[in-house]
Amino acid sequence: MKHKLLAAAALLTTTVPATDAWAQKTRGKIEDAEIEIVKERVNELPEATRNFEKVKIEAPAKTGEAVGYTYPDFRLPADKLNPSVRVLTIRQEELAPLTGNYLKAALGNYGTAYGRAYLHNTRSETASYGLDFQHLSSSRGPVDKKNSSQAQTSLGLNGETYSGPVALGAKIDLGRERYNFYGYNRNVADLPTQDSIKQVFKRAAIKVYARNRAQDAAFQYDFGLGFNYWSDYYQARESNVYATLRSGYRLGETSRVSINGDVSFLSHKDSLTVSRPFVQVTPAYEVTLNRLALSVGATLGYTGDTIGKARQFNAYPAVRVAYTVTEDKFVAFAGLGGAIQRVTMYDLTTENPWLAPNVRVADTRRGPTLYFGFNATPARALQVNARVTLSNDRNLYFYNNSRRDSSKFDLVYDPKATQLINVHGEIIYNAAEQFRLGLKADYNGYNVKTLAKAYHRPAFQSVLFGTYNLYDKLLLGAELYTYSSSYGTGYRRPTTVGLPFEAVVRPTDTVIDLNLRGDYRIMENLSIFALGNNLIGKKYERFLNYPVKGINVLAGVTYDF
Repeated sequence: MKHKLLAAAALLTTTVPATDAWAQKTRGKIEDAEIEIVKERVNELPEATRNFEKVKIEAPAKTGEAVGYTYPDFRLPADKLNPSVRVLTIRQEELAPLTGNYLKAALGNYGTAYGRAYLHNTRSETASYGLDFQHLSSSRGPVDKKNSSQAQTSLGLNGETYSGPVALGAKIDLGRERYNFYGYNRNVADLPTQDSIKQVFKRAAIKVYARNRAQDAAFQYDFGLGFNYWSDYYQARESNVYATLRSGYRLGETSRVSINGDVSFLSHKDSLTVSRPFVQVTPAYEVTLNRLALSVGATLGYTGDTIGKARQFNAYPAVRVAYTVTEDKFVAFAGLGGAIQRVTMYDLTTENPWLAPNVRVADTRRGPTLYFGFNATPARALQVNARVTLSNDRNLYFYNNSRRDSSKFDLVYDPKATQLINVHGEIIYNAAEQFRLGLKADYNGYNVKTLAKAYHRPAFQSVLFGTYNLYDKLLLGAELYTYSSSYGTGYRRPTTVGLPFEAVVRPTDTVIDLNLRGDYRIMENLSIFALGNNLIGKKYERFLNYPVKGINVLAGVTYDF
């Protein structure tokens, strides 16, 4: 299973190493996302009472998005575990001048090789541009050596120019990923060859955008236009042209109107050619009355999906109420909402790369949805947050082993609505960036009607994480992940000749995964690092028939310039 490999990738690729924070020192301007990851300093939450946040469906993780704590690269890869545990973004203090340039290289067991080059222009008032190249591969894996090898290579280019209050930018992401369907039956005389079970994904994403940089302007906007392309080894193709808008207009000191919208025109070619248009808009009126913040609106959405009996046009309320019980200490909130979540093969294959050919993809309709919870900072360095969400979902996808080939997975849907209860809680202690300790946990209860189980969706997920900075010379970090068992389907040979294989619902393993990392600065621009993943050593199966790597270790160097 690729996820131990990607765990190392996540450890290495989602953030500038801690030693970068020590060594960089000149004039560059680093991207916002990179700054959030590695340079956070001030533990400052946004004002929850002014931040309207729609209820969102748990969607496949986007590989480009970064997590905002000191060691986000400890996170197990989202494309394997799809955690709903989220680590809050910590706002950073003013940075010293940086170049933002570094080179990384590492080697590990399982024949693992890793390299990364991140190059960015120096800090500028007029423009920002850069390049990010990454490669990670393992020549061997947990099953039959080369038959479970894998490799990922990506190249990202970005640029942004500033003209008065307007920022214009563009992003290009290219990628190639190689996996193998190694979840085959090994109790046979002849095992498959590596080339007979391979899967290759190619990805390309282009986005141009414009946004308002003037924070005091009455009209705020962020508009993007993009194109995503995806293909696989079996000649499947997906093209998606999309546009996004996030906007708001201030009516006065305490009120504003907002309009958020998404449009997507998707074409998928496999054994069939399918077109899937999608449009969704959420207008809302927001007002703050002393300690009470209120947002009232509606979400109107249409999708061209024809799978199942889910409606194509949907209308949901978009209401949120927040009350500040104690200023800067405790905010309670509740809301009623819903939305259509766009689902694409581009995203699904980052979550599960072993999908079968010709799967049927549908957008998920979530709503109506009720949620409530609180955000609290009972002490200066302590954050406590909790949320409960009750939703009614249609066309929520599940992964189940294919009857045609149990080493591949079909997307399956319950013809009836699936009720979901999500309970989320988190506690984070952050002591001046020297020591950080946190616990996050999610419980997801799926009430499926027709399906035997909520296939490959674990009910419980948690992460316990901590980091320690010793004299700005040695940085240590650890994360412990747990995921409860979920379910897949195995197929048993019948005792009577001529009968079909019998489907047997089987539980997957419970996941307990420990990751450790250390970074040590040798010189001003040179540091070494070592990281270990799955140090408990259990080759558990997150997806049925796909055991992960055992203990795997990477060690390497980072050079900043």
